[in-house]
Amino acid sequence: MESILNALGKFFGVVLRGQTYLNLLYLLLSFPLGIFYFVFLVTGISLGIGLAIVWVGLIILVGVFAAWYAFTAFERGMAIGMLREDILPMSQQDLSGMTLWKKFTTTLANPVTWKGLAFLLAKFPLGILSFVVLVTLLSVSAAFLAMPFYYTYVNPEITLWGDSTLYPMLLVDTLGEAMLGSLIGVILTLFSLHILNGLAWVSGKFAKVMLGNYSPAPAAPAAPAVSLETIAPAAPEAQAN
Repeated sequence: MESILNALGKFFGVVLRGQTYLNLLYLLLSFPLGIFYFVFLVTGISLGIGLAIVWVGLIILVGVFAAWYAFTAFERGMAIGMLREDILPMSQQDLSGMTLWKKFTTTLANPVTWKGLAFLLAKFPLGILSFVVLVTLLSVSAAFLAMPFYYTYVNPEITLWGDSTLYPMLLVDTLGEAMLGSLIGVILTLFSLHILNGLAWVSGKFAKVMLGNYSPAPAAPAAPAVSLETIAPAAPEAQAN
C-alpha cells in the first residue's frame, strides 16, 4: 500500500517540483540555442576553410575554435545547473603555467573539445525535437484544461480517432462536457510533464557523456620489486664458520 501511495505521490507531485520547470526551461532554450550554434559553427568553419589560403581564414578558424569551446563550457554549466547532472571537468590537465601554444595544442588534443563540437551540432535537431514535443503536449493539455472558459464561444469538436467524417466526434456544448474535458486536461498535463521530464533526463545523460572528460586517470607507478635476498635469512654457512 505504501509503495502505491509513493507512486501516486510521485505522479501527481510532478506539478509541485521545481525541477520540472527547470527541465521545461532547458528544453525550451534548446531550440534557439541549437539554431544559433548550428548557424554559427557551420558558417564560421566553412568561411574559415574557404579563406584558409590567406591568413584571414586561419584567424577565423581560431576564433570559431575558441567560441565552440566556450559554448561547450556554457552547455556543461547549463546541464549541471538546470538538469542537476554531475558532469566531470572538461579537462583533467591543469593549463595554468602553460604557454599559449601549449594550451592550444592541449585543448585541441582533448576529446571533450571534439565531443563538444558534435554535441553543439546535434543540439540543432534535438532542440527542434524538444520544442515540437514540448509545444504540442502543453498546448493540447492547455486546450483541454481551459475548455470550461471558452466552450460557449467555440464549441470545440473532439475527434476520437482519425478523420472526423469516418470516426465518432464529440461536440462540447454543455458545462458538464467541458468539465470532463478539463479533467482530461489535468491527466494529460501530468502525463505530459512526466514525458518532458524524461526527455530532459535523456538530454542530461547525453550532456554528461559528451561534455565531461572520462579519460582514465594515469596509473600509479608500480611498487619496486623486492629481492628475495633482502628478506631471506642469513645462509647457514656463515653460522658454521
